[in-house]
Amino acid sequence: MPLFAQALDLVDEPEAVDEYVRMHREVWPEVTDGLRRIGIRRMHIFRGGTRLFMVAEADEGFDPARDYQAYAEDPRTRAWDELMRRFQRPAPFAGPGEWWTPLEAVFDLDWFPPRDAR
Repeated sequence: MPLFAQALDLVDEPEAVDEYVRMHREVWPEVTDGLRRIGIRRMHIFRGGTRLFMVAEADEGFDPARDYQAYAEDPRTRAWDELMRRFQRPAPFAGPGEWWTPLEAVFDLDWFPPRDAR
């Protein structure tokens, strides 16, 4: 399964950060259904201060640029994304027009097979 990672920042307001986290603990079922419908099998979002780091596993052939557009076609998931954007800001290293910014893999333990333990 393809694995991809992206980063995003939150607004630097403690109350807004708390609200964002709370909302993600009570995410709308249409959001999780929509993510699964477009081929996302696992997704984790981690936070350090105001920086968010998302890692996801998806079906073969998944293309974030294309498939997130299909996700946003649903009125309820689009409403969720619009609501979340009031808490979010592109990371400082985002390219023009990027929101969740793709991150490059620089290390993967799977790249290095185990050595013989004898």
